[in-house]
Amino acid sequence: MLLVSLMFILFFLLAFINVPIAFTLGFAVIVPLMITKTFPLVTVSMAMTQAIDSFPFMAIPFFILAGNLMDRGGISERLVKFADSLVGSVYGGLAIVTIIACTFFGAISGSGPATVASIGGIMIPFMVKEGYDAGFAAAIAAAAGCLGLFIPPSIAMITYGVTTGQSIGDLFIGGVGPGIMTAIGLSIVAYLISKKRGYKGHAEFSMKRVMTTLKNAFYPLFMPVIILGGIYGGIFTPTEAAAVAVFYALLVGFFLTRELKLKDIPVILKNTAVTTAMVMMIIATATAFGRILTLAQLPAMLVRIVTENNVGPIMFLLIINIAMLIIGTFMELNATILILAPILVPIAQKLGVDLVHLGIIMVVNMTFGLLTPPLGTHLFMGCGIAKIKFDSILREIWPMILVAVVVILLVTYIPETSMVLIKLISK
Repeated sequence: MLLVSLMFILFFLLAFINVPIAFTLGFAVIVPLMITKTFPLVTVSMAMTQAIDSFPFMAIPFFILAGNLMDRGGISERLVKFADSLVGSVYGGLAIVTIIACTFFGAISGSGPATVASIGGIMIPFMVKEGYDAGFAAAIAAAAGCLGLFIPPSIAMITYGVTTGQSIGDLFIGGVGPGIMTAIGLSIVAYLISKKRGYKGHAEFSMKRVMTTLKNAFYPLFMPVIILGGIYGGIFTPTEAAAVAVFYALLVGFFLTRELKLKDIPVILKNTAVTTAMVMMIIATATAFGRILTLAQLPAMLVRIVTENNVGPIMFLLIINIAMLIIGTFMELNATILILAPILVPIAQKLGVDLVHLGIIMVVNMTFGLLTPPLGTHLFMGCGIAKIKFDSILREIWPMILVAVVVILLVTYIPETSMVLIKLISK
């Protein structure tokens, strides 16, 4: 246990002083091994290499590239205009537009930060211009950006699926229910707060405008249909679906919207490469961290503790949710999945918890960690776009966090909220 203790002590110490998560995980594995000599150091390099030498993980750079291509192809603005035509006339219309547009864009990009940057970059200044409090506008965009992480396609779902051997297609479908519930919950909160503060709609509803904006937004909205339909129809694997998404994004950007130019491609490829390198480095070091914990028999020990203390599924899931909410405040999502999934899966199997359901719980729960400091990536992005101090967004984010907690509890204890679509499609 000396090795495990040293790993966690060093990890928390480095995380506390804001060392980048990939380097934190790497040092937290290598240094304790050098001190204790429990396992050879080659174990770390082998684990890191094997982690990223994975065909399913090739989907990650392709989905990132597809999202970047769609964003540069003028998709964000088209989605915003379509959402605005639907709900722009009601109280808090612009806030609800932001939520709906983030839902649509999340179904294209698979990335939370990308969703906040793309939709928030358009809507936050617009909301402020229309009289919305800047902190409220930033909080709405930050919270709605979370939808990009569990609305399919989801990079985090791919990570969990590869790590645990579960169906990525099932995980994608399982993210639809929580995504819809979150969007509805945030929209209700936005409406109630806006009505109280007098944030009225800025345009009258027009069916003609709805049809016009739908026509312009149809092609990007069709991408998730191609991805999920292709996967569940047995036409292609999730990795092949990601490659198809890139081809479709190029087709839409160059020939349909005609807003993507050849001169944009080098910048898009560079941004994709940088993001992919960051993600893959985290995956490699987090896998090594988890592998050493497994070799040190930590999962087996936890299974034994659970068995000896008669911990049931309900209590187990409650403990997971509390732990995830805390861990999500300071740790990156993919790294957490790679470290904790191998530890939690044996316990879940012992208690009869469905592993796809467990993955959905983990991803949804950890996603909302982006709304809580000190990590709070979405909060800081919202502040940057709105040009406000951190305390301004912090005062406004709590109703959104309450929605997050309700969604987590529903997903955890009413499995049908996430699993019903999987069962229906499987039939």
